[in-house]
Amino acid sequence: MTLRRLLAQFNIDPYIVAILATVGVASAIPAHGVGATAADAATNVAIALLFFLHGARLSPQAALAGARHWRLHVVTFLSTFVLFPALGLAARALTPGLLTPPLWTGVLLLCLLPSTVQSSIAFTSIARGNVPAALCYASASNLIGTLLTPILASLLLARHGTPVSLRDMGDIVAQLLLPFAAGQALRPWIGGWALRHRSLVGLVDRGSILLIVYAAFSAGMVHHIWAQLDVSGLAKLLLVDASLLAIVLTATSVAARALGFSREDQITIIFCGSKKSLASGLPMASVLFAGQSVGLIVLPLMLFHQVQLMVCAALARHYASRAKGFDHGGARHIQVAGA
Repeated sequence: MTLRRLLAQFNIDPYIVAILATVGVASAIPAHGVGATAADAATNVAIALLFFLHGARLSPQAALAGARHWRLHVVTFLSTFVLFPALGLAARALTPGLLTPPLWTGVLLLCLLPSTVQSSIAFTSIARGNVPAALCYASASNLIGTLLTPILASLLLARHGTPVSLRDMGDIVAQLLLPFAAGQALRPWIGGWALRHRSLVGLVDRGSILLIVYAAFSAGMVHHIWAQLDVSGLAKLLLVDASLLAIVLTATSVAARALGFSREDQITIIFCGSKKSLASGLPMASVLFAGQSVGLIVLPLMLFHQVQLMVCAALARHYASRAKGFDHGGARHIQVAGA
């Protein structure tokens, strides 16, 4: 019996196994030094290729429709920058003794961060949601968050005069928007080929997620972040992170359905509205909390990042399997388009 059939027999998602295997490899052989540089470079190449292929596949009309979908963007923005901070403040107020002060500071920082870009779009694509809208929101969230997160952190954490770097904005443009624009420009010549090779885009989607998991978990191992808590403290922190994710996933799902969004838009709201960016959070923490115990402050974000990847990978595959069921049942083919 093949491994795939064995996993199917026990209803185990092979992609979750791949993520757990990646975590295991990162734990046993973490990338550091030249290896870490190579892992980061490979991740950046995979992300650029992902956005290039999405640009080649998406028609300009679909991309423009995604940008104009203001109702979706408003709902997702409220989840990222209003619901999450409210939940973080409420959790600290209701259970102040559950975590140490540095960890609560890290939880609040986590709640103030923008959405992820790479994984939000990759999971939306895997689940067959509204990719143009996900691309527009995730990119805008990070651009806005570069300015908004330090301001909110200064207000909520009683810090003032926090400098804001424009480097992250340039990184977003260089790594995401330029490859997407290149794909759009070359679409008349390679668009048909990209549409015929959907499996290649899916492979890049999943591969980029695995690279992100490896790089992020390697960084945690190299900096000994996971060893800075005992088992009890780590369990409490996991409970807080998992509760935040569960509440937001439920809230975005209920709100998207109640507001009458299409299935594709619901998927986009759920995946974009529930993510928090490790790539933005780590450099922001080093600036916001210079001279403090940054390792403990970023630990809630490191743990949340792993949880959100694993949970959303399973959720994305669930949505994808349901979409295939609709197609095989004779329903109309789900298209990536704006409302």
